[in-house]
Amino acid sequence: MNTVTELLQPVENDLDDLILELKNLIGAGHPILQAAAEHLFSAGGKRLRPGIVLLISKAISPGFNLTSKHKRLAEITEMIHTASLVHDDVVDEASTRRGVDTVHSRFNTRVAVLAGDFLFAQASWHLANLDNVNVVKLLSRVIMDLAEGEIKQNLNRFDSAQSFSKYINKSYCKTASLIANSCKAAGVLSNLTDEKLTSLYNFGKNIGLAFQVVDDILDFTGNDKQLGKPAVSDLASGYLTAPVLYALEENKKLSVLINRELAEKDDLDDALNIIMNSKAIESSRKLAEDFALLSKEAIVWLPDSEYKRALLALPEFVLSRIY
Repeated sequence: MNTVTELLQPVENDLDDLILELKNLIGAGHPILQAAAEHLFSAGGKRLRPGIVLLISKAISPGFNLTSKHKRLAEITEMIHTASLVHDDVVDEASTRRGVDTVHSRFNTRVAVLAGDFLFAQASWHLANLDNVNVVKLLSRVIMDLAEGEIKQNLNRFDSAQSFSKYINKSYCKTASLIANSCKAAGVLSNLTDEKLTSLYNFGKNIGLAFQVVDDILDFTGNDKQLGKPAVSDLASGYLTAPVLYALEENKKLSVLINRELAEKDDLDDALNIIMNSKAIESSRKLAEDFALLSKEAIVWLPDSEYKRALLALPEFVLSRIY
């Protein structure tokens, strides 16, 4: 499976229905928000997060069927993810995402902030209407994690002394928490045992961390089209990711450049040369591979189906982006 479309083929029709339903759910009665929602949900994107929820939901169902509550969980997952992207783009002052104008650049910052807030509010409303307090707790934690991750990321800019555990924790909050807790929530809705719920959570957490490490590698090795943003933008913004932290362990000169916030003319190029001439990318690939393997091991107990096979192919797809 070489593309997201191929990977998510078993739930392709369900994803098409999901996007139509999202456009109906969001912005009704609010013309500007409706326009923003149309823009957001028509902009493409991988739909990987709701796709994973749908694959998990079908894989754990005795008849591989999808209940209305599982469908709504997938919709809520995409609402939360999209809301976080809208706010992230405002914070990062990004004009485009994957070649499409961001909400604040197409409309304005006020509309973008309100659209993000409205999406979070809508997600919370539909979450409450699932009438399952444990699922509410899981997805509410995600919204807290997203905010916490963004705060941590911005407070630790250009901090060459930050620990690797801080980086992993920030990555969990910003990327892995949503996948981990939505996978677990799918299991809660199916009344799975605590052991199986933990397995689903671990699958989501580790695939999310693998995905984030791969994205961090691509900031150095990818092109603008792959990234959906300018290459090396994370480093230029002072966000220290796995490759930077590994390179810092090898070459202390890098910390000098980072501590002065890459302020001098050739600092960014010098920092990039240090990173690319170290073992940082290789070490980061190994880290991503470790997370990917853990994610596969977490779902071996699932009964055989096209949905399980797609889930087991996901780690290889994530890693394929860096090879």
